[in-house]
Amino acid sequence: MTGGKDTAHGTATEAAGRPDWARELLEHLRPAGRDVRRVVDWLAGAVRAEVTLRDEAGATLAGTPLQLDETLAADVASGRIASAAWDGDGRHLRLVRVGHPTGACVLAVSRGEPFGRHASDVVTHTAQVIELLLTAHETQAAGVRLRRATADLRLAILQLLMVEDTVSARRVAAGLWPGLLDADTACVYVLESDPALRDRLAAECIERTRDQALVVRCPAMDGHVIVLSPREATAGDLRSLVERHPDTFVGGSVWQSLARTATAYGQAVSALAVARFRQDKTAVYAERTHPERLMDPAALRTWAARVLRPLDALPHHTRAELLATTRLGLEFTAVATAKVLGVSRNTVRARMDRVESMLGVDFDDVTVRAVVHLALHTQINLLDGQGPAGSAASARCLTELLSGPAVTSWARQLLGRLDDDPRNVRRTLRTWIAAGANAERAAQTLGVHAQTVREHVRSAEPVLERQLLAAGTDLYEVALAHLAVGELEQPLFAGE
Repeated sequence: MTGGKDTAHGTATEAAGRPDWARELLEHLRPAGRDVRRVVDWLAGAVRAEVTLRDEAGATLAGTPLQLDETLAADVASGRIASAAWDGDGRHLRLVRVGHPTGACVLAVSRGEPFGRHASDVVTHTAQVIELLLTAHETQAAGVRLRRATADLRLAILQLLMVEDTVSARRVAAGLWPGLLDADTACVYVLESDPALRDRLAAECIERTRDQALVVRCPAMDGHVIVLSPREATAGDLRSLVERHPDTFVGGSVWQSLARTATAYGQAVSALAVARFRQDKTAVYAERTHPERLMDPAALRTWAARVLRPLDALPHHTRAELLATTRLGLEFTAVATAKVLGVSRNTVRARMDRVESMLGVDFDDVTVRAVVHLALHTQINLLDGQGPAGSAASARCLTELLSGPAVTSWARQLLGRLDDDPRNVRRTLRTWIAAGANAERAAQTLGVHAQTVREHVRSAEPVLERQLLAAGTDLYEVALAHLAVGELEQPLFAGE
């Protein structure tokens, strides 16, 4: 086909014009300019035409919608013909098939002037560029979907471990990461960075650990990456990674069985709080004297089984689900627990409400939470709370467990650290715990401002070496210390 004005213009300026439009077109292949809509708009300006890009179903993807012969457009889209031209009613139309991995599109160009060699070349090369961009986009999208699916699978495995379903976790992991969870014990690490850098940090963790660790973007904390690994070398791998990144910290747990992943996670979070104040930006959970280790194991086991006995009538799966949710719910907020477990916060609250009802207690009471936490912790550490029936230990109650000389000595020594503070921080802390860790209610009892209560509690944290404002193991140990010295009233349970 020959054209008039366009042909003459193309002949006169082709030598100078072609490099310009070619360079402009190639600019759209640069990473910063890869946008099919911009390419279609550029083509419209380059050949002074109306341009549309539509999919096989006829939906417009870019440009200006055009009235086309649908039969002709369908033939081009299906590949029966690679391109088509049509003239009529003072318009000149070109249709070009643009293939891509999942189908094909039709590039339609309509102009008032005939298509000369220059305009035809521009259309042909633009179709090739669009094809490259669509292919690259779909390849990238497929990669994103694959990475997202893999990340979801990693999270699902972690959630199974959090509720102690190690058998299912191993089955899920075996397909993609053979042998990853074959070990009986593992460490959990929590890395913290700017949330905007979290994805890059997670990718580096995966690369650094060579797929020999479970790397999960924490669903509860935007800046956290959780790493579970059975390899001792992982600690060094993560430490070297943190050294290279400013404002990045890592806390690690002690070695735990896979069934105690939730406990290990809590330890790693506690260690992370310490790492923020250390020069090397790393910390490992420090095993310290916990009150349960000062009690008679047999008596403690039997007591825990008695406290949790109202739940024994439930089906095994339901009981395990309720206890696992409660164990996490006592350590973290309902929202955080829901995200970690992959359920709604209403589900978390419903499960914990059910446990409350069956145990006959109120979780708004910090001492209740502390005692239930002790029973749950004992259950998972001491063989699921199975105690010998009819043993001498079965007569023990919480009062007797806390009144042992080792426990009371530990409690007096711990709380005695606060006695030197002239502000009577110890009284404030006791009142705050009795008020359900509510600063406003404690302030009304003490006749001070709520901010004063918070400052007193905050100042007690470094002295006691425990986090108090964030509910969890540290707060519950301090509550148990108050119970042991008789400064708080012991709660009653339906099972006792």
